[in-house]
Amino acid sequence: MAFPTAVNDQVTDSVTQANTKVVGDAPAVAMGNLFVATGQALSNAAHNATNTQQQSYVTSQASTTQAVSTLLCVDTASSSVATAKILRPKK
Repeated sequence: MAFPTAVNDQVTDSVTQANTKVVGDAPAVAMGNLFVATGQALSNAAHNATNTQQQSYVTSQASTTQAVSTLLCVDTASSSVATAKILRPKK
């Protein structure tokens, strides 16, 4: 200490050391917080990408099902009439 005080020198030394430790730890804590925030953001982005991919698969499956259903249901009555005419010709 530069000048004598009413506080014990051991107390002022311990406070100074505690303050120095906090100041010294601040960059490491800041980087740790940055890494955690970055990790959470990347995890959220990966989850969103996976969810989007799943939803696109569901949409593709629904459109394929609708297309196949449309192909199988078109003009079945007229097809059966034409088939009947071919198999049983008029005499």
